[in-house]
Amino acid sequence: MKILKYVPAQLTILLIIGIVVGHNINISLWLLFFLFSISTLYLSVTYFISNKKNTQNYYFTFGGYAIFILLGISSITLKNATYKKNNYTTFLSDNSNEIVLIIDDILKPNLYYNSYIARVITVDKNKTQGKVKLNISKNSTKKTLSIDDKIVVFEKFNVIDNPLNPYQFNYKNYLAKQQVHHQITIYNNSYFQLKNNNTTLKGIAHFFRQKINTSLQKQGFKGNELAIINALLLGQRQEISKEIIENYQNAGAIHILAVSGLHVGIILWILYLLFKPLDRLKNGKFIKLLFIVLLLWSFAFIAGLSASVIRAVTMFTAVAVALVTNSKKNTYNILIISVFILLLFNPYYLFEVGFQLSYLAVFFIVWVQPKLYNLWKPKFLIIDYPWKLLTVSIAAQLGVLPLSLYYFHQFPGLFFIANLLIIPFLGFILGFGIVVIILALFDILPNVIAYTYEKVIFLLNSTVGWIGKQESFLFQNISFTISSAILSYFFIILFFKWFETKNKSLIPYVLMAIALFQSNLILEKYRTRTSSEITIFNKSQHSILAKRIGKNTHIQHTLDSITNTNIINDYCIGTNSIVKRIDNEIKNVYLLKSEKILVVDSMGVYTGIDFKPTIIWLRNSPNINLQRLINQIQPKKIIVDGSNYKSHAKQWQKTCKNNNIHFHYTVKDGAYREKI
Repeated sequence: MKILKYVPAQLTILLIIGIVVGHNINISLWLLFFLFSISTLYLSVTYFISNKKNTQNYYFTFGGYAIFILLGISSITLKNATYKKNNYTTFLSDNSNEIVLIIDDILKPNLYYNSYIARVITVDKNKTQGKVKLNISKNSTKKTLSIDDKIVVFEKFNVIDNPLNPYQFNYKNYLAKQQVHHQITIYNNSYFQLKNNNTTLKGIAHFFRQKINTSLQKQGFKGNELAIINALLLGQRQEISKEIIENYQNAGAIHILAVSGLHVGIILWILYLLFKPLDRLKNGKFIKLLFIVLLLWSFAFIAGLSASVIRAVTMFTAVAVALVTNSKKNTYNILIISVFILLLFNPYYLFEVGFQLSYLAVFFIVWVQPKLYNLWKPKFLIIDYPWKLLTVSIAAQLGVLPLSLYYFHQFPGLFFIANLLIIPFLGFILGFGIVVIILALFDILPNVIAYTYEKVIFLLNSTVGWIGKQESFLFQNISFTISSAILSYFFIILFFKWFETKNKSLIPYVLMAIALFQSNLILEKYRTRTSSEITIFNKSQHSILAKRIGKNTHIQHTLDSITNTNIINDYCIGTNSIVKRIDNEIKNVYLLKSEKILVVDSMGVYTGIDFKPTIIWLRNSPNINLQRLINQIQPKKIIVDGSNYKSHAKQWQKTCKNNNIHFHYTVKDGAYREKI
């Protein structure tokens, strides 16, 4: 592709390679400094030689590549907060610390806690830096905290746990990419609020959003309608109900609820049309670009300057430059430059799903949509506009489909209907919403306008809800690996490159891409069919076991209902298997090829067996003398699941340690898995 000949594109790819290497391999700062010095010296020498001979020197090119790969490694290494000397991790201890925190972000609360991201200012009077997740029990009588609030707590830092069941969402890894590695949990009002004289931009934006919310509530906005306005225009999704989020996900319209490239792109389009008359003035294009960029970043400020908003506004600032200069080629180039700048500023963006999906969607819209649109050019505007919208939707969906299947394991078959019904009116909803907010702030919003806008939002939710409930068009629990995603992109890019150029020499490569994708699917199915295992999951107060033979999984459990249980869904997606049978009971004995498992439940019965178990599974807190059981049976392993009292598990662990027997506690060690 021609874009790969563009030098910033090459440098961006090298930067990305360096970021990936630096993320997976810990390299000391001294070693990085040494490698940079050697590479710079090498580059200088080869540049001098190539200049003297007045010929292209490939050694010089190699040196330049090495420099930019090292730049990527350095950027992510230096961004890693744990490398900083005064990071709070230097003062970690087993005892409680005096910790001063400033609230940096507000997270979506759950049933038990209000959650925040907080900056660590001091630990035991020592100045520090770094961020932690702060959980405050909801039984607290104190008001919820706001951004820039300063508090002091007397607690200890707790490590964020890994997922305890296989193939579950790794929240620890998700927070680590935001440089959050520990959490602090507060109960019973055990914190004190301090006065904070310093106000950040995020704090000012939060205060402004609160003022907007107060004004909207005075005008009668509430419930789901107010939550949607907050999501669409203010970038805040904390108050949206679970049902609404599921409806938008199932309809393929979840991107509407997050201020992202779609919203910023629509606002850019509105501003571009609004300031078009300025083109007639001398230097009018420059003035128009200045106004557009200023207003885009004002919107980013109001939306809270979150990472996703900054990414979207940066990307569409680049698009605005390309639009004003009227160069399609410029669009590719400037988008590449925006990727480079963002990753240099924060290399951890590379690993965020939103960053990946946003840029893929925009690149495919710019590249693929014109080709789809040119397949048929309607003569009438009433047909042409929906056709344009449909081709944009298909192009964007093609760009994000492989990654969406990999991350979310579902495909909304009616995504094009949702986009056709919603996106044409989204510009009106956003524009009308901005007017409503401005009028509400000045307390001059007419009741008829407030009522009309509230009904528009209600209609939006109802439409999405209806589409989302068409379950026969929603394809869920799709197993799709990262190798399948990469090979899918390999095929899609080659196909549209052939479609664009009609170059027959590309056909063998397209066929090869199809063959590789199919071969990968066959290999993955073969691995599933030729492997079997037994898994004892971790579930509080319950026991769940999965026995998988090839692609068929047999579930045994003590739950009230196993329907739509995330633990089982995640397991089946991860193993590419299906639930073939479900029993709501746990057996007493499991005879495997290599192991024999005896289950000891609340009855505490383990005598009268005619075989020698190698594994003992304790469940439902049996009242037994574990030392006597060990002396009698002499097992190799003891498994304790989440159905047992923690006090029992603690005592059993000591007994196993004294007898040098492997102890596996699912609450601490995660699910137990054994191949059979």
